[in-house]
Amino acid sequence: MNVELRKWKLEDASDLAEIISNKKIQHNLRDGIPYPYSKTDAEFFINDMLNANPDKVYAFAITANGELAGSIAVYRQNNIHNRTGELGYYISEKFWGKGIGTEAVKSICKFIFENTDIIRIFAEPFSYNKASCRVLEKSGFQYEGTLYSNAVKNDRITDMKMYALIKKIR
Repeated sequence: MNVELRKWKLEDASDLAEIISNKKIQHNLRDGIPYPYSKTDAEFFINDMLNANPDKVYAFAITANGELAGSIAVYRQNNIHNRTGELGYYISEKFWGKGIGTEAVKSICKFIFENTDIIRIFAEPFSYNKASCRVLEKSGFQYEGTLYSNAVKNDRITDMKMYALIKKIR
């Protein structure tokens, strides 16, 4: 399967709304995302990503064989952590288990390390999201520890895991 990262387009809004309106996807994302997720919500998100500060937000649509398959972004942190980026991503349920997440994570990390001064990329999946943890591990991220009782998701206190990938500096 041909996996690519590309800039968002407003034409992605309908497909994006369909992807995020899946409760299984939302169960693994942070709160604040409307449900159901409308085309208008998707257009707002896409415009936000297209107009974001290009030195702070590196956001891409994930495509598989030309079809929208998900979203991935790295968000530069602030202050003393300004050379650290937080990774976030999701894959459409119809593309689960096909290696698309791993390819997308590897691609964005390569892009970040080659095109920015960021030296550390981290992700904090919910501990119950075994598939996301596996994607990070297959992408070269190191497990750094468990953040116990770190979040409340769906009215339940949950742990999160900390993973990081450090740029190899020669």
